[in-house]
Amino acid sequence: MANTSSAKKMVRKIARRTAINKTRRSRMRTFVKKVELAIAAGNQAEARDALRAAESEVMSAVSKGVIHKNTGSRKVSRLSARVKSMNA
Repeated sequence: MANTSSAKKMVRKIARRTAINKTRRSRMRTFVKKVELAIAAGNQAEARDALRAAESEVMSAVSKGVIHKNTGSRKVSRLSARVKSMNA
């Protein structure tokens, strides 16, 4: 348990930051899931639109520090490859 006042303040700050990051991560996952559902349904137009929104959301999470830059790039790359392969 935190003993000093500064340590207690850090506990409060970390709790607030964790809650914010949790909502951002959840929001990102929701957008990614929409793309995957559109791919599973075989609807390419819907998948393309969902991918555009998901890419923005993933990169937003990267800029906020929720996920690493390479992780975000990998997620977007794999999703876009799956959407592109629907065409073939």
